[in-house]
Amino acid sequence: QVQLVESGGGLVQAGGSLRLSCAASGRTFSNYAMGWFRRAPGKEREFVAAISWSGGSTYYADSVKGRFTISRDNYKNTAYLQMNSLNPEDTAVYYCAAAVRHGALGRRSEYDYWGQGTQVSVSS
Repeated sequence: QVQLVESGGGLVQAGGSLRLSCAASGRTFSNYAMGWFRRAPGKEREFVAAISWSGGSTYYADSVKGRFTISRDNYKNTAYLQMNSLNPEDTAVYYCAAAVRHGALGRRSEYDYWGQGTQVSVSS
C-alpha cells in the first residue's frame, strides 16, 4: 500500500503560481511512476502531468505544457507540480497518483493509488 497526501492548493489570481506537493508513505516511493490529475466542476478527471520513477521522463497535457512542471524527490518521497501562469480554467481539485507499471501514464486506469485531492482556485 502507498498513501498519498496532497498539499499546496489554494486561491490565486490569474497569472499567479502555486506549487503542489504529494507526500508518499508506505512502500518504496522510487518504485512508482507518479501522475497529477485534476477534476474541474462538472467535468471528468483529466490527466495533467506524469513523471517516471527516476524522474528522467516527464509527460504533460497540451493544456498545461510550458506552464506546469512536474518533478520528484525520491529522498523526500515527494512529488511536485509547479504551476505558473495560472488561469481560471485551471480551477479544479488536483489529485496525485502512483503507478506500479510505467504504462500509458495519461490514463487514470494505469494508476494504483490516489490521494484525496487539493483544491486550486484561480480568480480572474
